Amino acid sequence: MNYEEKINELLKENMTERGFEFWKALNSKIPSVWEKSTSSTKKYHKRKDGSIPNVGEHTYEMANAASKIMRMFDVEKNTTDSDLILLGVVMHDIIKYGHNNERNHTHREHDKMIADRITEKRDTYLKLFSEEQVEILTEMVRYHSGRWSADVDNMDEFDFKNYHPYVLFLHTLDMLSAADCLKF
Repeated sequence: MNYEEKINELLKENMTERGFEFWKALNSKIPSVWEKSTSSTKKYHKRKDGSIPNVGEHTYEMANAASKIMRMFDVEKNTTDSDLILLGVVMHDIIKYGHNNERNHTHREHDKMIADRITEKRDTYLKLFSEEQVEILTEMVRYHSGRWSADVDNMDEFDFKNYHPYVLFLHTLDMLSAADCLKF
């Protein structure tokens, strides 16, 4: 089973039926990035053995961990809040190689690009989420790189206390995966 299939299996088990159908429709419209490397330069995301995972493995690690510990926010599986967290996880790198997966190298502004896409398609997301939840999802993906996010003007002044706790959660999962600290 490849990582896209594993991701879909995990999402089906942990999201609402509406949330999972939303994900399937979204995923079918975006060119697949799952087999691309998480680091086109091979400088980041190194595993203990020196290998670099693909975006699918990285995303699966994060989604798997999120599904097991989202209860720290009092979030149960198969709720709109689990939809929100898990969509943030699976969407965070979905256009890491450009809107159409056309780039040879990762795009430094992929966090901004996916957040801007959610903003452009806001009405679509409002079919699943409330206004507040759409804002949280946008914030999650926009700042998933923490102080290194493209929309951060001054990284020395960036502070997670200015954002919803799910933003730090997504960033932490991303960093743990990049540092080879998530296992499944």
